[in-house]
Amino acid sequence: MPRTPMALLSPADQVRLRALRRMKAVALGALIFMAVVFVIAFAFQERQPWLAYVRAAAEGGMVGALADWFAVTALFRRPLGLPIPHTAIIPNRKDEIGRTLGEFVETNFLEASVVRTKLASTAIAKRAGEWLREPAHAERVAAEGATIATAVLNALSDDDVRDLITDLAREHLVSPEWGPPAGAWLEKIVEADAHHGAVDLAADSIARWLDANAESFSGLISRRLPGWVPKLAHRFVDDTAYNEAVKFVRAVQADPKHPARIAVDGYLARLADSLQNDPATRAKLENAKASLFDSPRVGALAAEAWDTAKNGLLTALADPDSGLRVRAAQALQEIGDRLTTDAALQHRVDTWVSDAAVFLVDRYRHDIASIITDTVERWDPVETTEKIELMVGRDLQYIRLNGTFVGALAGLAIFTIAHLLIPGV
Repeated sequence: MPRTPMALLSPADQVRLRALRRMKAVALGALIFMAVVFVIAFAFQERQPWLAYVRAAAEGGMVGALADWFAVTALFRRPLGLPIPHTAIIPNRKDEIGRTLGEFVETNFLEASVVRTKLASTAIAKRAGEWLREPAHAERVAAEGATIATAVLNALSDDDVRDLITDLAREHLVSPEWGPPAGAWLEKIVEADAHHGAVDLAADSIARWLDANAESFSGLISRRLPGWVPKLAHRFVDDTAYNEAVKFVRAVQADPKHPARIAVDGYLARLADSLQNDPATRAKLENAKASLFDSPRVGALAAEAWDTAKNGLLTALADPDSGLRVRAAQALQEIGDRLTTDAALQHRVDTWVSDAAVFLVDRYRHDIASIITDTVERWDPVETTEKIELMVGRDLQYIRLNGTFVGALAGLAIFTIAHLLIPGV
């Protein structure tokens, strides 16, 4: 009988324990009943000869009850505490039972053909789609995903993330040399005349600025003239400079072959070549790059960007009405709709799930089955015995009960046959 206090058992185990005790009492009651019948029949069989048959039946019933009691008890403990061989089988062979159970599961359940056959008969994608297309289910999945994402973000150390960003930036941005790839990229742009649009944009921007900032030229040049130059000449010089600047920009805008454009083309071509082949130019670019990334302000901006992104994500994940959560739920519903209606997608998903499951089973079947073996090995023998007895003990008591009645019938049959074959016995 399990020795674990009722208060420590789960509600389901408490129900099993009460049922086990009840069946043990019934089986014991059947044995006592047979013993009482045997005593009465034995005492009065000389007066009433027919009681000999009753005595034989009761005797057989007692033998069957005691034999089955011994057999059932020997599974879990030593009957009457006696060191009888091949008793207390479960506690003594607990580890072997665990290994055997693990091998059974590995061989008969974690087998590729079994898994594939089962998954092939299950419309996984369609069922998932039908469940996911329901708004409440999609919102639930989005909420669970938000909870997981929030937990991950909160678990991340800000310092570790900043260090990771810094390491990645150094590995992929700072350490590689920029000159040759930048020069090759710029060379292709110049050869394809793709930079003309940028030149046009620059010219247009300068023209708009000149149109809106004519007063900025007041005194730009005239304040550098000698003091004896008349004021009227000052205004003339400034206006002339402004008008020439406007005229120059207008000419650049209007003439695709303007010398300034040609000069820009030549400069960019020379720069592309220098970035690829001139060590001095490449060194200047690398120094500028290093100075930029080593700047404290750049590091502060990176840390600030992470903090802003993290806080924004946490706020959006925590709000069920945020655009992120609403869009995630809508996307999940759309996926559910497609999984429900798109037969080709269903086939692809089902095939992918089956292949993934078979791969995992083939690769990790022994590791999965070892969970059973390792778990059973960690169990205390007494605790293991109690767990198993609570699970199957009630049904085993029926063996005792059946043994009582089968023994009684066998005793009666043997006694009757013996009297028929050997009269006078």
